[in-house]
Amino acid sequence: MGMTIAEKILAAHAGRNEVKPGEYIWCKVDATGGFGLRQLEALGIDEVWNPDRVYMVEDHQAPPPTIEVANQVKEMRRLAKKYKIKNFFEFGRHGILHQLFAENGMFAPGELVAMGDSHSTSGGVFNVCSTNSAMDAVLILVFGELWFRVPESVKVVLNGRLPEWCVGKDVILKVAAELGTDFGLYKSVEYTGPVARQMTLAQRWTISNMGVEVGAKFAIFECDEKTEEFLRGRLDRAYTPVFADPDAQYETVHQFDLSNLTPMVALPGDPGNGRPVPEVKDMHIKVDQAFLGSCTNARLEDLEVAARIMKGRTVHPDVRMLVSPASQAVYRDALKAGWLEVLADAGCVVEHSTCGPCYGGHLGVLGDGEVCISSSNRNFPGRMGSPLAQVLLASPATVAASAIAGEVADPRDYL
Repeated sequence: MGMTIAEKILAAHAGRNEVKPGEYIWCKVDATGGFGLRQLEALGIDEVWNPDRVYMVEDHQAPPPTIEVANQVKEMRRLAKKYKIKNFFEFGRHGILHQLFAENGMFAPGELVAMGDSHSTSGGVFNVCSTNSAMDAVLILVFGELWFRVPESVKVVLNGRLPEWCVGKDVILKVAAELGTDFGLYKSVEYTGPVARQMTLAQRWTISNMGVEVGAKFAIFECDEKTEEFLRGRLDRAYTPVFADPDAQYETVHQFDLSNLTPMVALPGDPGNGRPVPEVKDMHIKVDQAFLGSCTNARLEDLEVAARIMKGRTVHPDVRMLVSPASQAVYRDALKAGWLEVLADAGCVVEHSTCGPCYGGHLGVLGDGEVCISSSNRNFPGRMGSPLAQVLLASPATVAASAIAGEVADPRDYL
């Protein structure tokens, strides 16, 4: 019997010829995050299993907004030196971990990566089994191994051809709206089909990133020339892409025809509250803040499409728009291309690379009753500040159009 992508990767890392859903196995991991070093030190352990494959960054509150956070970063800096972690990124080399670590060679097709952040499913865009393992961080740091229950696999086939100005964010909001936010609960979700191949790597990245928003253990794409183009020059090791066998067994196969997809907006409260943008536009929902950033949608092409919409226009006087590129590398590329200048001229506040506005830590906290349209991944009450605020999720194009209009708008009216 054939195996899915996740089953092949897990079997290889367990030293097995095959595995089956429901089995408990021990696997060697290829890389991890530095979450857990303080606990490691408290246990009297003075070295990690492989310091070259541990990655660290402080991105959630960067630069530190309080003395307490500054001391936490100071401690992180000390631990990185003690444990000889060369892949520690701060300020000038800074960025949001799910973008930054990929830029610096953390992922290669066929690998198994376990990190300490919920959106670690992002790595699946590189044909990797990548997941959150915060509770087992110390175990991984010491032994480079982790136990897994082999997940059932779900195939999502993206058929048709993606309409102009629809992107990966619209696809995942459509999938979550149709299937619910628990259809992938502890499943390996594999995305395939004509639209998966049509999408840019950045668009696929958005879908893998929001894998955890549908409960997925892994959210995986196949490797192709777009994957390899991004990885070229970033890796110092060989890799072997992994594909599902033709007779692989899936728990469920979901088919989507996306030829008539429209831009999507997730209404407040849940990422599964997706609606077509024309429907939401008719609700005339006023917005106080627009946010273009996060590990979900702050890559170069996201900044470009927002700049194309905003060129020659200005942010509505009742709206404040924040822009935070996914990494300093993306920031510099957008600066050279002129996109940041266009956004600044339109009245946006262009910030450094940070998770701050996305999770309500700093740099854009929402007040009581305020409404934000965001390119991020979560719109739960209190996610971006006050629990009395409301957050809508949308693509960068829809965010930019709404910032201009002062209410939820259809980007196709501006492009």
